[in-house]
Amino acid sequence: MVTAVMIWQAVSQGGSPDPLAPHLSFNGATLDIGVLVFREGLECILVLAAITTAMGASSFDYRRAVAFGAGAAFITTLVTWWIAIRLIDDLTRKVSALNLQAATGLLAIVVLLVVMNWFFHKVYWTGWISLHTQKKQRLLNRAKTTEASRANLWWGFALLGFTSLYREGFEVVLFLQSYRLKRGGRSVLYGVSLGLLLSGIVAVLTFLAHRRLPYRRMLILTGVMLGIVLLVMVGEEAQEMQLAHWIPATALPGLAVLIPPWMGLWFSVFPTVETLAAQAVAIVLVVGSYFAARVPGRLVAATEASHGA
Repeated sequence: MVTAVMIWQAVSQGGSPDPLAPHLSFNGATLDIGVLVFREGLECILVLAAITTAMGASSFDYRRAVAFGAGAAFITTLVTWWIAIRLIDDLTRKVSALNLQAATGLLAIVVLLVVMNWFFHKVYWTGWISLHTQKKQRLLNRAKTTEASRANLWWGFALLGFTSLYREGFEVVLFLQSYRLKRGGRSVLYGVSLGLLLSGIVAVLTFLAHRRLPYRRMLILTGVMLGIVLLVMVGEEAQEMQLAHWIPATALPGLAVLIPPWMGLWFSVFPTVETLAAQAVAIVLVVGSYFAARVPGRLVAATEASHGA
């Protein structure tokens, strides 16, 4: 798909696309949003798969309850999006556009850092899946008893489906406010549609075709792509904070020759101390969280090996 997009851009531009062409930012924003929605969709599918796995034929109604809860969460996410844009639009009448874009951009970076934090996912997200699995098992155990109400069990599974999807949807809603202010609703619509299309394909293969997909590799791949998105957003956010006079702008004339203008448009790399420092901190946080997540696993493996010896 990425290759097809690059070929399409080259053909539509009559050759290699001009990196300074302003309309290319629309395609970049659409792809960024699509990747984030797809990653969040993957995580949601993994949680739902953990809930519905090991359910026998007698649990078919409970699968429907989980699907009902997920559908209700999707509708609630749309309502949350409508409430969020109403609040943001009301703020635009009271706060300057630059200040509001800087604030929403900062919120989007926080959301993206949470999504990209490997240690956070190893500790919290793994616990999130195990928590849902434990709740599912308790509900299934209650279903075997005579005193359990069928209606209560049905709503219990529906609640599991709801929380599995709405958590991811709420994060996406927060993240997209910055893109909506900067790029407009059209790029958000196209990006979300792309992410939902890819997530829908994986969901069909998982729940209907019962295919076992390489979810870990898919999450790592989308994580790498989101890492690039994070660097771009951090550089862009730092520049917006400079324009809003939240932070100073210390130019580096010596790097101006090495960093051409198109680097600023495509990758938000600017020859200033603040923007480059912010991007360096973002890299340290993401890479550091990756190694922080790997160290406990290595210590556990080493301990188990020593006990085995």
